[in-house]
Amino acid sequence: MIKITKFGGSSVASAEQFKKVKAIIEADPGRRFVVSSAAGKRFKGDNKITDLLYLCQAHVTYHVDYLPLFSMICERFREIRDELGLTTDIETELAEMRDKLPDMTVDEIVSRGEYFTSRLMADYLGFPFVDAKDVVAINFDGSFNFDLTAERLHEILQRCDRFVMPGFYGSLPDGNIRVMSRGGSDISGSILARCINADVYENWTDVSGFLMADPRIVENPKNIELITFSELRELSYMGASVLHEDAVFPLRERNIPIHVLNTNRPEDPGTIVQDKIAPNPKGSLVTGIAGKKDFIAIEISKKNMSNRVGFVREVLSILEHYGVSVEHLPSGIDSFSVVVNKSDVKNNIYEIIARIKETMEPDVIRLTEPFALIATVGRNMNSRPGTSARLFTALGEAGINVRMIAQGSAELNIIVGVLNKDFEAAIACLYHTFAAEADEAKAQAQAN
Repeated sequence: MIKITKFGGSSVASAEQFKKVKAIIEADPGRRFVVSSAAGKRFKGDNKITDLLYLCQAHVTYHVDYLPLFSMICERFREIRDELGLTTDIETELAEMRDKLPDMTVDEIVSRGEYFTSRLMADYLGFPFVDAKDVVAINFDGSFNFDLTAERLHEILQRCDRFVMPGFYGSLPDGNIRVMSRGGSDISGSILARCINADVYENWTDVSGFLMADPRIVENPKNIELITFSELRELSYMGASVLHEDAVFPLRERNIPIHVLNTNRPEDPGTIVQDKIAPNPKGSLVTGIAGKKDFIAIEISKKNMSNRVGFVREVLSILEHYGVSVEHLPSGIDSFSVVVNKSDVKNNIYEIIARIKETMEPDVIRLTEPFALIATVGRNMNSRPGTSARLFTALGEAGINVRMIAQGSAELNIIVGVLNKDFEAAIACLYHTFAAEADEAKAQAQAN
């Protein structure tokens, strides 16, 4: 079995974390290809190496002495190396970087966090080091050249059957380094898994997979052991994500499962994400619950609106003109609401309303007060009658007023809008309504 094993910043933050990584790698011979992030925070109040490198670049830009800051970065790497008794000569490269830093691009500077962390990790594991700039091919438009990346990997695999590679960056057609968005090491790992056609992509972080609800709202929420890519997409959109969103798509195309695991608790089962999971009429009804605050709705009413062709389209075109993304579109016979993120319209909401009034001449147009959207997601919901009834009954008994209702065509989720002030209570209410059933389903599955 071929596993691509990616470790996040917290997993490689110190020599002690390096030891945990080594134990994980040695526990499974399938873990032959390792992708490393830059060293992250060791403790609360500490700094990530990547943040320090961005700050170094800012110092250069504004002609501030960057040497003390750069010395802090060097000391972090030396500390890891010396504590582990490694022999990697990083001083020479760090000195070269210090001298030429004013002439380096931003991408080149910040990529060095992953580069040096991975150099040390390769030395510690006894694996060859492969530079991401020689592997991950990125087009000038920011898209990935999977064919060229696979070709480069094939050449590398001819001479080594294991390696450590930095995440977060690759190279453009002109050879210059290009970094990805923050959290890009997830993307690097998924690209590697896709191009090697790995059996599984392991993502090691500081949490034991995905949880049914936000632990800041619900105390000790249950772990999600199995989730589909579609369910993950729904929950991630609402902010419940451990993975970089762009990391999912290369894997989904090849149906390569993702296993999210905890470096600090490797014995935990974690969460497996895969494309298809066989329907289980007796399985857990709800996979997860997530939500976000601060949405508003523009409510529009006009007599005989249903007979006017293109009315909704014209309103949407006005929003498009202002670059506003529409979240939901609940409608009636002569009225509809456009749900948008409050932050997307904070600078021009009244201009938008004025434009709609002038163009569409509605009978009524008004704004709602800010509210939250909560998604209850579960692949088994479409095969169970009464799910909606249970959800709304639970919220009603808790005294929570539902301001909006929406459901996707795949019946994978039920989205409700509640006032911002009711957000936490609604999340807790829905979790406790469905979590007990998840336990029962798991116990029944184990018994069978």
